[in-house]
Amino acid sequence: MDAEAFAYSAFVVGLTFTAIASAGYVALPLWPRVAYGTATTDAGTTMTVVTRAQPPAWLGPVASAMTWLALAALSASLASRWVAGGRPPLSNMYEFTVGLGWAIVLCYALFEARAMSRGEDAAPNRTVGAFLLPVALAMFVVALAFFPSEVQSLIPALQANRILGAHVTTMMLSYAALSVSFGAAAGYLVQARSDRDANGARRFERLPEPAMMEEIANRSVLIGFPLLTVGIGLGAYWAYSAWGRYWGWDPKETSALVTWLIYAGYLHARNLRGWKGRGAAWLLVAGFAAVLFTYFAVNLWVSGLHSYAGV
Repeated sequence: MDAEAFAYSAFVVGLTFTAIASAGYVALPLWPRVAYGTATTDAGTTMTVVTRAQPPAWLGPVASAMTWLALAALSASLASRWVAGGRPPLSNMYEFTVGLGWAIVLCYALFEARAMSRGEDAAPNRTVGAFLLPVALAMFVVALAFFPSEVQSLIPALQANRILGAHVTTMMLSYAALSVSFGAAAGYLVQARSDRDANGARRFERLPEPAMMEEIANRSVLIGFPLLTVGIGLGAYWAYSAWGRYWGWDPKETSALVTWLIYAGYLHARNLRGWKGRGAAWLLVAGFAAVLFTYFAVNLWVSGLHSYAGV
């Protein structure tokens, strides 16, 4: 088996592990809260007994293990593709999409590991994966279904490997960190609107408290925004080496700038003005929508100097 074939096989294995992890994380907050059984009374009749239900103790650890196995398989896939092409695997939509999904899995795995190393309750933190791992899984399915996986030669504008690798890798890591803020914001919106029963219990009681979700989202943006800034700066440097100018209002550049402004506005309002709540969460959802638009729509449907989709 050559390096390209191994890369594809490892990617399929990573996709499978991601699907299992996604199912486990989604099951954690959605697991039924009550269980029904029967009991026999002293009179010999049976009656229905309602007890509090919890997800199986093994479900969370299995989902975490599948996440790390997925990360290992995807890392092997990207490394093998690098060997097969003799360049960083960052030159077309297949490689971009797999790379972004890998970065999302990496960021979530590190987020969960850090939370557990600090002694935080694992269950609430794992439920953040219910919003993030399906996003990574969707990336892999899109790459598998719609983008050709063959290793392709680089066009001249992409042959500055070091600049290209630094720019695209930084952008992918920033998008992955910002995806954590999206997952936390989505969880906040679900939790903030959840109904309460007669005893005051939340409908999705296994999700973290809204305040915790809000803090996770803010910290993720504090990581992702500087990476986004550096990535755009490296892109401007690459543009000068490839096209002789730092900025030309290309659709990709303009869309990236709009994305940057959304997150800059969030950080200003959140950390300098104390803006919190549903409005801030919706702004983060809008920011991640801008990320996806920049990532997919501009490459696939908008003509410009960044149209390197390879499809």
